[in-house]
Parts: sequence; C-alpha cells; structure tokens
Amino acid sequence: MKTVFATALFAATAMTPNLAAAQALPDAKIAVVDSDRIFGQCTACVAANTQLQAQRQQLQTLAQQLSAPLTTEAQSLQTAVAAAKGNPDAALQTRIRAFETRQQQAQQQVQTQEQTFQRNVAYVRQQIGERLGPVITQVATQRGATIAVDKNNTFYNAPGVEITDAVLAALNAALPSVSVTAPAQATAPAAPAATTPAPTRPATGR
Repeated sequence: MKTVFATALFAATAMTPNLAAAQALPDAKIAVVDSDRIFGQCTACVAANTQLQAQRQQLQTLAQQLSAPLTTEAQSLQTAVAAAKGNPDAALQTRIRAFETRQQQAQQQVQTQEQTFQRNVAYVRQQIGERLGPVITQVATQRGATIAVDKNNTFYNAPGVEITDAVLAALNAALPSVSVTAPAQATAPAAPAATTPAPTRPATGR
C-alpha cells in the first residue's frame, strides 16, 4: 500500500512542472488612469455637473417654497390647539386634517423630484461609463499595456505608466456631451379588467 501511494505521489509531482509551464503568464505591463480627474475634467462631465447642480438648486428651492407656508400654518395650529386647551372643535380639527394632507402632498412632491434627480445623476454616470471603458481599453492597447488600473487603487505609480491625458483627450473626442435627463421609467402594463359573467336567466317552465 505504501509503495502504491508513493508511486502515485511521485507521478503527481512529476506532472507539476508541466502544469505550471502551461499556466505561465507573460509579464504584465500596467497602465494607470486617474478616474477622479477624468470625471472632474472631461468636457461632458463638466457640462453635466453644471446642469445637475442647477437641478439640485431647483429642487432645494421647491422644498423651501413648499415648507415655508406649512411652517407658518403649523405654528398657527399649535397656537390654536393651545388656546383650545388640547380640545379642538370641529372647525379646528378640519384645519388640522387639511394641514396634514397638504404636508403629505408636499413631501410626496419633493420625494418624486428627488428620485428624478437621482435617476438623472445615474444616467449621466451610465453614459460616461459606457464610453470610458472602451476608451481606456483602446488607449492602453495602443500603449502596449496589458492591464489598466485606477490610480486611486495604487500606493505608487511612476509618471511614465499613467495614460490619463490620452484617455481624457480620447473621451472628449468620443463623448463631447451627455444628456442630463434620464429616460422615463417604463410603467407596468395595467392588469386586464376582470370580466363579470353575464347573469343567467332563470329557467321557466312551459
């Protein structure tokens, strides 16, 4: 049994060098890209960022416009409830319910606009990302690199391995602008209306 085991072990050991040789990889040539600089300086990025900042400002203005009268009304209601000693009459209760409805509607409106803004931001990133990947591959290949890494994920890189300038120029040429308005979300098809079977007429005897 020991002899059989030793023979098998020797055979496996003898095969190892061949396996390692088959899996040997060529020396890697690494290119480095500064993604922060790309997203901060590319032509489409700068223009999109300016437009997105304007959208964010509009959203903040809307929230302030909706909250100002609600704040005033809330203070008025608190005073009225205090004057009623915590026992509001029917008219005051109606005012409170109306206020709560307006508050919910305002919150929903701001939330909807916030969701739209976030979709726009994601859409901008998607458009840039879809073009940036092929551009990096193209430039890295032209420079003879076999790997491209983000500069933010390295501790050190020599200036000679960075291709950010070339990537930035190529991206500006390939993608001069992007849309800052995400496509409308597809709505789920409405469920077919349930059909009500026609009533059956009672049988009549002849």
